[in-house]
Amino acid sequence: MREWQIKLRERTRQLIELGGLVVKAGLVELADDDRATLYGAFLTVAAKLRGEEREQALVLWKRAFEAERG
Repeated sequence: MREWQIKLRERTRQLIELGGLVVKAGLVELADDDRATLYGAFLTVAAKLRGEEREQALVLWKRAFEAERG
């Protein structure tokens, strides 16, 4: 298999996994499957991660993920 094919498969897998997280969190239903709303929410999260509350947010969100996996 060529290197570009391997990278494409890895990227595709990453996108599928990230989409699964969006569904698992219930965001699709909560936003009535409105992509603009979801994108705005992601921009809000990104802004928080660029700000002073980055570390606190990461800890909180990682704990929520681990609790869900529990």
